[in-house]
Amino acid sequence: MDILAALRQEEAKFEKQVNGAQQQLDNVRAAIKLLGGMGSSAKATGSSSGKTTGGKKRVMSVAARARISKATKERWAKFRAAKAKGKQ
Repeated sequence: MDILAALRQEEAKFEKQVNGAQQQLDNVRAAIKLLGGMGSSAKATGSSSGKTTGGKKRVMSVAARARISKATKERWAKFRAAKAKGKQ
């Protein structure tokens, strides 16, 4: 029965920790709600409510994508060549 008493003590300790964590979570949520109502800070950090701003999606030209792809392939080829050179 001594083990059962020890387990109950551990349970009580964890309950206290859970209650403390819940209190902290409530405080953080209250702070987020309070700061979410301030217009300027929401713009600086992005939309805190998770809503989109309705802006257009950025589109990259075909030529730009081709340049980026080519540069990436060249970088990887250089990396692989250096790695192969190191193995020999």
